[in-house]
Amino acid sequence: MITTHLDNIHIDFNEQSLWVLNVALALVMFGIALDISIDDFRSLAKKPKPLFIGVLSQFVLLPAVTFILVLLVEPLPSIALGMFMVAACPGGNISNFITHLAGGNTALSVSLTAVATLLAVLMTPLNLQMWGSLYGPTASILQEVAIAPFSMVKLVALLLGLPLVLGMWINHIRPGWASKIAKVLKVLSLMFFVMLIFLALYDNRDVFMEYVLYVFWIVVIHNLLAFVTGYSVAKLFKLSLVDKRTIAIETGIQNSGLGLLLIFTFFDGMGGMALLAAFWGIWHLISGLSLATFWGYFPIDKEELV
Repeated sequence: MITTHLDNIHIDFNEQSLWVLNVALALVMFGIALDISIDDFRSLAKKPKPLFIGVLSQFVLLPAVTFILVLLVEPLPSIALGMFMVAACPGGNISNFITHLAGGNTALSVSLTAVATLLAVLMTPLNLQMWGSLYGPTASILQEVAIAPFSMVKLVALLLGLPLVLGMWINHIRPGWASKIAKVLKVLSLMFFVMLIFLALYDNRDVFMEYVLYVFWIVVIHNLLAFVTGYSVAKLFKLSLVDKRTIAIETGIQNSGLGLLLIFTFFDGMGGMALLAAFWGIWHLISGLSLATFWGYFPIDKEELV
């Protein structure tokens, strides 16, 4: 029977594996940053509306929608906190590739990745603390764990902010070299990172198999709502079809790898949180690629690009 037993389970992930996970996430972010230039920001400075709406969707609307879903579903406290953690993270590592595959606005996707990553240094800890504190069962966990917000800010800054700035700097001084390295590094680092998630699940396969069906439907609904939220807010503000697709993907593809790392670091691998974030990391690859493939069959007319 699934009770608070899952809340008390801690996923086995030793310090050496956690260190490797830190490096892998930083490498993924560095690979993405090698493709980001200052010109990406300059072009959007002339038309900032899509960028603002993308940030609004990721850091305001998705956490709010997640809170409503938690109130309706009433999942186990650790699962609920895992949902808040995923919703508090910036866009995922493969959102740029999926946006391109879907015929979206790749420049907007790349810029949102950069801006959201920088904002995540403050917004991820803030959103987790705020929304988690508003829901009684998760508020109790946060009180027990007693996270020092500054410690989480420092870790996020090191894992996301530093690789982002370094990658953009290298792209600025050596654009040709950065482009060549980025193509290889993005693929290899992402494969390595996904492999680490699978290994973590395999090492804890008994727990995963016991609770996978409980976590599965929550992740699927949560992820679907994230895509719908992004598309809906873009439609509400009358953005172009290409931007609607982009913001939907940026909202639905979350950096659950960052969430997983924060869970292992600050919550000692709490069972429900870790399983929710790990399964999201697998599922959003499936859902994102499926959505992009579907949209790929419906090319966007030139007149719909504005």
